Amino acid sequence: MISIERLSVEFSARPLFSDVSYIVNDKDRIALVGKNGAGKSTMLKIIAGVEHPTGGNVTVPNGTTIGYLPQVMVLHDSCTVRDETEKAFAHLHEIERSIAEMEREMSVRDDYDSAGYMQLCERFTHESERLEMMGGREYMGRLERTLMGLGFRQADLERPTSEFSGGWRMRIELAKILLMQPDVLLLDEPTNHLDIESIQWLEQFLATYSGAVMLVSHDRAFINNVTNRTLEISCGRIYDYRVRYDEYVALRAERREQQLRAWENQQKEIADTKAFIDRFRYQATKAIQVQQRIRQLEKMVPVEVDEVDNSSLHLRFTCSQRSGDYPVICNEAAKEYDHVVFEHVNLTIRRGEKVAFVGKNGEGKSTMVKCIMGEIPFRGEVKVGHNVQIGYFAQNTAQMLDGELTVYDTIDRVARGDIRTKIRDILGAFMFGGEASERKVKFLSGGERTRLAMIKLLLEPVNLLILDEPTNHLDLKSKDVLKEAIRDFDGTVIIVSHDRDFLDGLVQRVYEFGGGRVREYLGGIYDWIHSHETGQVRTLAPAQEVKVEAAKPVAAVSERKQSYEEQKAQARAQKKREKALAEAEAEVTQLESAISILEQQMATEAGAQDMVLYEKHARLKQQLATAEEHWMELME
Repeated sequence: MISIERLSVEFSARPLFSDVSYIVNDKDRIALVGKNGAGKSTMLKIIAGVEHPTGGNVTVPNGTTIGYLPQVMVLHDSCTVRDETEKAFAHLHEIERSIAEMEREMSVRDDYDSAGYMQLCERFTHESERLEMMGGREYMGRLERTLMGLGFRQADLERPTSEFSGGWRMRIELAKILLMQPDVLLLDEPTNHLDIESIQWLEQFLATYSGAVMLVSHDRAFINNVTNRTLEISCGRIYDYRVRYDEYVALRAERREQQLRAWENQQKEIADTKAFIDRFRYQATKAIQVQQRIRQLEKMVPVEVDEVDNSSLHLRFTCSQRSGDYPVICNEAAKEYDHVVFEHVNLTIRRGEKVAFVGKNGEGKSTMVKCIMGEIPFRGEVKVGHNVQIGYFAQNTAQMLDGELTVYDTIDRVARGDIRTKIRDILGAFMFGGEASERKVKFLSGGERTRLAMIKLLLEPVNLLILDEPTNHLDLKSKDVLKEAIRDFDGTVIIVSHDRDFLDGLVQRVYEFGGGRVREYLGGIYDWIHSHETGQVRTLAPAQEVKVEAAKPVAAVSERKQSYEEQKAQARAQKKREKALAEAEAEVTQLESAISILEQQMATEAGAQDMVLYEKHARLKQQLATAEEHWMELME
């Protein structure tokens, strides 16, 4: 369908990619991947005709339509959501106006037997059939289904677009592009402003889409579920894998291993050849062989090895002193503006837990975080526990950085101990390698500021992490580094995110915000998603919120009963574990107090000579080590 031939792009005499050729076929579902700055967004812009290459051609057949959703666009607020979205059907409205004009003309003419009137009737019939074939009679239904799928409610359709945030207006633009049904869809980070349910809807939409799709995304689950072909931009070249992303990762590792072996063999061959030349350079009997070796070296094409992937870099959030058993407790918490955001919220987050806040945008996830942080007033009680030190990453944290500092200095000011020797490695893992580390913060883009703020938080000693949309501007490699750091963190974590792959295997409990309520689900993110798909909600919400209909089949009732019994058993087991944990913690506290008293006695002149105190101190230290080991086992 679309042919890219010998494409080259340069910025300030620096080649972004060169001599790139490939074809986008009908029905292709292509993921465009590569590190940040490799040229993925530029490639989409060139295909869309927004930018022009330095060299080469992009050939688009006549009549082929392209829909392009950029990461950032200029949005205008001048009408309602429905009216703005309806602009996608401008071509249908043109046909409707033409038909209406022909109807008016037919109503006033009376030359029914003339050739002109017959031609008018034929045009009217043709245009009416064309409108029917293009779905013109039911486009409003498609419009509403698309907007609902992307998270809008029926009442939202008549609201002015100016009342919505930038993220919601981007959804309107996405809806317009989808409704236009172009032959080729070019989507640059389409999931950035979508919640999990909307992302799943978009996946299903694209799975049945009749045209080709080419997208850039850092949502691994999304690209795995949508694409069947992966184009990697690396070292200024294109590598084409006709497989989905996960399979590409395995194949890429194999390719790099082969490249590395070939490079090592070539280096050995070069070394042997140079050794031969050096050894026999001045021997007349070997002159011909030496010249052959020299020409061989000159003709040798260096083996290129893909850029080194430093995602194996291991980072850790620094956990401060141990907090109390329950870092966050909400009792009948409620918040409202001109409407109820949530009410009757009762939740308890235990020390060491990693939980996710999920739900549609605007349902109160970030609002609850602000209540925990004490940034806004609320009704009820939201209690932060004893010895809790919070590390908070808000969606506007990036704007709080000192613009006059360099990237390196920003991190150098918070780094402590051995981590100071690894600052440049850390910055490199988050795409601030080389000269980028010396740039001033005020010159960074929004995404770069976000990444820098995340690194800064990574190095601060806390025992409760609250992360509000931490992955929005991170690429796949950086997200893996962040995920591993959170997984290894010994403290408590609350994550607000729509990234399923990021949350998978990271959280053990999910809190769903919606309809003014907060419901608690046992298990990970895919357990929560599965409960929605099957209707078997494994929730700890109040019993009155779960409606049981008498007409349900016996098997379904039995299944619910069994699930309820399992929950009761799990709750009993959890209580036993918590009791044992509380006892173990009490023992640790008592031993620490006893040791502290002994050490005060040993610090006196008389105590320093009392060997009995030293023996007792050693015994208590041993008991403390055993008690702490038992406590850690219970925590795990």
